[in-house]
Amino acid sequence: MTDHESKIPTHRLARIGQFASLATRIGSNVVAEGTKQLLRGEKPQAKDLVLTPGNIKRVTDQLAHLRGAAMKVGQMLSMDSGDMLTPELADILSRLRSDANPMLSKQLNQVLVSGLGEDWKHAFLSFNFKPIASASIGQVHQAYTDDGDKVAVKVQYPGISNSIDSDVDNVATLLNIIGIIPKDIDYKSLLEEAKKQLHAEANYRLECQYLERYRSLLKHQDNFIVPRAYPELSSNTVLTMEYVDGVDIETLVNSSQELRDRVMSDLLALFFAEIFEFQLVQTDPNFANYQYNHESQKIVLLDFGATREYNHNISQGYRSAFKAVIQADDEALENALKQIGFFSQTIIEMQKQAIIDLVKLACEPMRYDGIYDFGQSDLANKVRQQGSALSFQENYWHTPPIDAIFLHRKIGGLYLLAARLKARVNIHTLVTPYLSL
Repeated sequence: MTDHESKIPTHRLARIGQFASLATRIGSNVVAEGTKQLLRGEKPQAKDLVLTPGNIKRVTDQLAHLRGAAMKVGQMLSMDSGDMLTPELADILSRLRSDANPMLSKQLNQVLVSGLGEDWKHAFLSFNFKPIASASIGQVHQAYTDDGDKVAVKVQYPGISNSIDSDVDNVATLLNIIGIIPKDIDYKSLLEEAKKQLHAEANYRLECQYLERYRSLLKHQDNFIVPRAYPELSSNTVLTMEYVDGVDIETLVNSSQELRDRVMSDLLALFFAEIFEFQLVQTDPNFANYQYNHESQKIVLLDFGATREYNHNISQGYRSAFKAVIQADDEALENALKQIGFFSQTIIEMQKQAIIDLVKLACEPMRYDGIYDFGQSDLANKVRQQGSALSFQENYWHTPPIDAIFLHRKIGGLYLLAARLKARVNIHTLVTPYLSL
């Protein structure tokens, strides 16, 4: 993470101005690049002019500087295993890392004062103003409470909550102008859901409640550590929790095959428990939400801002869908997908079958009654390619239910992590106890 602090634009007009400035700079580059190509006797394509490496970098840098919804909206558009993404948008998103510049110390103090009161320093023996981590809507600081507890304090970037709606609209407009959202996609309902989800993620008091619920749900589990929350030192914009040591989950790629398999098996087992037992799912697939504590040999679970409740109807629908996939019963799978909320739009039989085939492909690991080797599988790419082929055919886009999109996003993230760790997992045995087969 860079040490360079930067002032985050908090006023709505200032943020709109930055988007307008970016659009102008891209426009100027398009004219310059187009002129160059014409002088060389080439016939320039508008999309190619816009999507130059320089312009992609400008978009990426601008979103990273604005943070908040400006960074999140692209992730929302890529939720369904990347099915909506053009390669160019995927490239932009892949460059949006969590190590954004930290906010100015003065801004940090202002957020802490508004969140915990003028005397916020009295609640801590010490507070390190240099962040230990940063993300799209907040940064994390290490501190000690008055009782001497080591804690992690997540502090939200100023102005994030007030800028969500306009940022989402502005980013969508910008991506549309650039031409990297397919024309046939009705993305407006997704954007409305993005706004709702971001408002929930920006409510740290709500995240504190989810953190406490997960800690309670997993208190008898030996495989996970859920940090203890400090509600009295938390607010809508500040979240204080127990500091837990851990290494990034991706670093386990250098660990033994046995450890990688166990960790991935535990995470997939947790996912099935979330859908079918808890009906509460942490839907953000970001690898940074998982760490590993070598001392306790447990997985550390972090960041519950994107947690969603799932009603019995959807939970039961996925139970029926997974069971149908394992039993190779296409008719039962179609009925289960209808129960979840698929096929509510006008859709022709060929499109419906293509979606059923895509779901079957995504469920390949649980259909295989044995140890599935993610390191030897190209499943995530196959799902993305097949989904993209559907998405970009004219009038072929079918918008899945929002709850399903969030769930598929989580499954896709777990598959990618399993592939990264080259894990071997018997998913069939993990899911079947929930299916009453």
